[in-house]
This record gives sequence, structure tokens and C-alpha cells, in this order.
Amino acid sequence: MDDKESPGRREEEPRGAYRLSDPVVAERFMALEALGHNSSDVIVVLNHGGFVVYGNPVAQQFFELSAEEGVGTDALGLIHPDDHDRVLQGFVGLMERPGGSIRESLRVVTPSGLEKELELVATNSFDNPAIGGVLVNGQDVTQRNRDQAELVSLAERFRVAFAENMAPMTFTDLEDRIIDVNDAMCEMVGYAREELVGRDSTTFTYVEDVGITEESHRRALAGTAPQTRYVKRYRRKDGRVITVEVSRATAVGPDGAPQYFVFSERDITEERKMTAELSKRALHDPLTGLANRSLFEDRLDQAHARARRHGGFGAVLLIDLDDFKGVNDTYGHVIGDELLAAIADRLRRVARSTDTLCRFGGDEFLVLVEEIASADQARVIAERVLEEMVAPFSLRGTTFVQRASIGVAIFDPSAEDVSTLVQSADIALYEAKRQGRGRAVVFTPSMHQEAVSRFTLAQDLSLAVERGEMSMAFQPIIDLANGEVVGYESLMRWHHPERGAVPPDVFIPLAEQSNLIYDLGAFALRAAAEGMTRLPRTDGYPPYVTVNLSARQFHDRNLPQLVAGALRHHDVAPHRLLLEITESVALEDITESLAIIEELTNLGVGIALDDFGTGFSSLSYLVQLRPRAIKIDQSFVRPAAPSPQSDAILELILLLGRKLGVMMIAEGIETPAQYNRLRGVNCRYGQGFLWSPAVRLDEVEDLIARLGESPPIDHSRRRRGRMSERHVVDE
Repeated sequence: MDDKESPGRREEEPRGAYRLSDPVVAERFMALEALGHNSSDVIVVLNHGGFVVYGNPVAQQFFELSAEEGVGTDALGLIHPDDHDRVLQGFVGLMERPGGSIRESLRVVTPSGLEKELELVATNSFDNPAIGGVLVNGQDVTQRNRDQAELVSLAERFRVAFAENMAPMTFTDLEDRIIDVNDAMCEMVGYAREELVGRDSTTFTYVEDVGITEESHRRALAGTAPQTRYVKRYRRKDGRVITVEVSRATAVGPDGAPQYFVFSERDITEERKMTAELSKRALHDPLTGLANRSLFEDRLDQAHARARRHGGFGAVLLIDLDDFKGVNDTYGHVIGDELLAAIADRLRRVARSTDTLCRFGGDEFLVLVEEIASADQARVIAERVLEEMVAPFSLRGTTFVQRASIGVAIFDPSAEDVSTLVQSADIALYEAKRQGRGRAVVFTPSMHQEAVSRFTLAQDLSLAVERGEMSMAFQPIIDLANGEVVGYESLMRWHHPERGAVPPDVFIPLAEQSNLIYDLGAFALRAAAEGMTRLPRTDGYPPYVTVNLSARQFHDRNLPQLVAGALRHHDVAPHRLLLEITESVALEDITESLAIIEELTNLGVGIALDDFGTGFSSLSYLVQLRPRAIKIDQSFVRPAAPSPQSDAILELILLLGRKLGVMMIAEGIETPAQYNRLRGVNCRYGQGFLWSPAVRLDEVEDLIARLGESPPIDHSRRRRGRMSERHVVDE
């Protein structure tokens, strides 16, 4: 804004500016220029109209105007519009006071659009020959004000971040004494600010965790951990212990030396409880509270590692409840669950502190036994478990007798891998059940080979029907009075292409463990119905045929439909078919059994109770079941120690059958002496090897011929006749 015109210029300056050709004026501005060039302040001179007549280089730079652009500029146009009124009012007042001055802070908008801030003193110097106008002396305070605003903002942010922060915060000095705390910290520990400032954190730190704070402080001072995070416990003023996550940061000075410490803390007491609860749920069975499979496997790995380091034996006990399904089916799953929980409590009684109890799933439990001296000790522990199960369980007014079977697998320091221990225990459990349940069996390597063999056999069995390897054999049922064949028991046979004949007591249990039993049952019904169309008549009367049903087959709701379909397909009269079930199967769920029997009876099919006398032999249930036939178990036919008492029991069973009008059939007759004994107590029907084992369908006619030509029993005085109408009806 310096006038670059020559002193001889005579044109009038715009907007009433001074005429610089005036020697006095020129001399005056020469002095002012000398002053302005050497000043670091913004220096501007305004005339009566508020127009710029002079601006030093600092002013030119501040307003972003050259000397030519600045001279004659309306100063009000350089000021932020929001400040116009205030500045104009001050300028008018100043013009009325020669020698007076005003102090202002205003904002300036430069041609480039920048907003700057100017702090100035304006002096009315019209009476000063050296000035002759309003002298404005100002300082650019843009950056200073911005810095101050930032400091204010930082202070406000700090206030919000510290004083009003919901997270507990603390400042401590280099000796870890508290400089300041916020309200959230006071609330967390239960102390007032005045009770904490000047003291260290041992005031509220749980005594056993003081060392955690000291170690963190030492590392912070050493500079090895300027920022640390750790967990410790506090004891509140009211005595309650809480768990806190602490974050410590070190504030350093310009020289990098620590100045003070900043702590941000978080009460994680409830979080820890929730985490512990979630962890427990993830690793424990919710019903019994015992370890689940994941936790058990981890404990097993740890036990194996300890055994390899320190020696000794360990064992896995797999416990399976015998016939637990009957509890659920009879009393419902609520009672079943309560029984499982009660069994878990029994296991806790016998378990040692070093043992791990696990609910493996369903009605199976696992026990990990550590630090035992030998395999015999594991067997002793298993026997103790079985003894604990002997006492009845009482739940909701109902008493239960619940037995269990146990498979035991042993490991020692030489074991390379324990991942198959549970599998080995399961194999031993299978053997325990095979031997009669309610017992403990220790795994041996030979059992594994047997398990592999069973598995392979089960795979072959799944294809046996499709490959035509299954067939039905027929054992005659004899009228003991005259030696006539009145019926046949159909028995399934499996001829394996490589193993040859596989006994039913081998493949039937395999089928029972899977749905194969349904396929075999359907085959047996179809084959028996077909056999009835081909079996020779006796004295013109068609024989009946019995078919054995397993528990799963009998309780299958599709059984009546399956039976009806087989009979209809082969056009066989329903009364010729008897379905054999054991007492235990019938009484497993008496309500369901009666419903199934009623459906079968409506079809015309009869029920035969097999192995009678070995189960419950409840007379009241016997009346409800109304069987058409009862098959007397061979233990009564050929008792281990014959005696008058055994004869009396047999006679009573037969008398019961006659009173109920039920056909009584004695099983397992092998000798003439046994036959004579049965005839002596008036037993009418029987079967056994005395006459014939089960034979193929195409061998039945030859069998009948042989019996007719050379009967095993002399029936010279026998009377011929057919069975009563109750048992066989002429087609």
C-alpha cells in the first residue's frame, strides 16, 4: 500500500485520499514509511472516510493486497460482515475524540477467502502532523487465537474424558501417590476423593494383589513397559471384593522422562462371573453339572501326560444304565432327567478328588481315574460304583431300582495315545452287557478283535436279505398225546458265504443294535407266511406257525400293518399265525403292549408268551395280555436238579394255563425221560430235539414221513385227533 507514484503526480486519489504531491504530505509519509518498514505490526492509516491511505508491508501481507490495490480501499470492506456494525460504531465514536483511541478485536476476510483475526489499537491522530489520520496498529492473532481455542477444546475434552468419564480414572505421581481421581473411580472403590488424593492404591488393593501393582510400577519407571494392562482385585470400603482390569500409561516430558501416570480402570467382576458361567456351560453338562465330553477329553490328555512324567496307571470307566429307556417311556423324561441327576450325585460320592466325572451323553457316564497302582484298583473302583447303584432311588414318591454296566479301559506310562480309551471302554461295556449286565468288565486286546469282527459281520448282515442269504427253518410242535405235528416255530437262519452258518444268538443282537432288526422282522413275517402255504397238513388240518418278535419289532407301531400285508399277500388265514414275545417285552410298557395286542387280535393273529416263568410272571398282567399260547421255558422242562418241588412248579404252571384256557407248549424236550415227565403232569404240547431241530421248508415233508415211520416215542395207545378249535381252525 506504499504510494509508488512519483511526487509530481497531480491526479486526485480515489475516494478522497491525500494528494501525495503536497510536499508536507510527502514528507510526512516518508517518515511513516520508515517507521512502518521496520515494524512487525500491521500499520494502516485511514482518512476521514475510512479509506486506506497507507499500509506497511506487514499490512500488505496480512490483507493480501499490494500497495496499488490497497490505497483507496474501503477498510470496512476488509472486515468480516458480522463485525461491521461493532467496528463502525467504534470508528464513529473515535472520530469525535481527537487524540483518543479504541482497542478492538476483529475478523478479516482476505481476497482469497481466508478468515484472519486482528487485535488492534486505533488512534485518532488527525491533529498529529506526522500522521494526519486514524492510525491503526494491530497484531495478527489468528494462530494465537486458534491455539487458545484448541487449548480450550483440549481442556474441555480432557474434562469430559477425565472428570465426567464414566470409566474410573486416576492420575498418580512418580511414587504412585494419587494426584487426582474422577467420580467414577470414587464410586467404584467406595471412597471419597479426599480419602484417596495423596495416598497410594494399597488403600483399596486386595492384599494378595499388591505385588501386581508394585511390579507394574517398577516396569513403568524403568521404561520397559510405558503402557501396561493387568487384572487385580480391589477391596471396596464396604469390604466387597471386586475384580478390575487396569490400564496404566506413562506421561513423559520433553526430555522423555516420566512425569506422571494415567490409569483407566474397568470393573470386570460381573463379566468374569458371566465368563466363568459361560465356560462352565460350555464344558459341563447342564443337567448333571458334570464335565462334558470336551472337558473330559482335555482332562484325559492331561492325565496321560502326568502318567508319562511320573508313572502310575489311569483308567476310563464307561458307565451305561441298564434298561433306562423304560424309565423315560413309563414315567416321562422329567423323571428320567431327575434320575440322571441323582445318579450323578451317587457318582460324586464314590469319586475321589482327583477323578473326573463326565456325562458322556444320554444315559452314559464316564469316570477318569488317575494315580492308581494297578488295573485291579480300577476294577475295585468300578465295583464300588456298582455297589452305590444298588440302593433304590426315590423320586416324587416313586421308587426305582436302577442298575448299571461298566466297561473299563486301563492306560499306563507306556501308552502312546489315549484317544481310543473311550472306544476301548465301550467295547468292554458291550462285553459286560453280553455277560448279563450289572457288572464291570476290563478291556483286553482280544475284545477289540471281536468288536472288529462284529462290525464286519454287521456290515454283511445289512446286505444279507438282499443277497438271499437269509432263510427260515421250521421246528415242529408236537401233540404229546398222539405224536402229531400241530404247528411249527419258524426260526431265522443266516448262511454267510464265507463264515457259513451264523447262529441267531450272534446276528440277532447285532440287528437289535440298529434298524436292521426291522428289515429282518419284515423278512421273517413274509417268509413265515409263504411257508404256511407250503407246509403239509396234518390229518387234513393246516398247521399254525409261530414267529419270534424282538422288543423293538413288537413296539413298532407299523407291526399290525406289516403283519396284515404279509398274510394278505400270501392269502393265509390270520388265526394260523402266532407272534412270540417274552414276558419282559410285553411288560416293558404294558399300556402300549395291550394296545398293540388288541390290534393284532382284531386281525385274528394270536400272541404266544415265550420263555414263560423267567420274567415277572405277574398273574394280573397275564389276564390282561390274554395270550393264545404260553411256551414254558426249558429250565422247567429239564431243571438242573430235578426234584418234587420242580415237578410241583411245572404242574402249577400247566394248571394255570388250563384254567385260563391257554395252549401250553413245553420247549427244549430232548429225551424220552423229559417227555414222560411232561406227560405225567398232563402237558399237552411240546417241541425239541427229541423230534427234530428246525429244518428247511423243503425238508418238512421228509421230516413228517420219518416221524410217521419211526416216532421217537411209542404212541401205541395214542389217540388221534386235532387240536381244539381254540388253537387251530379249519380253513
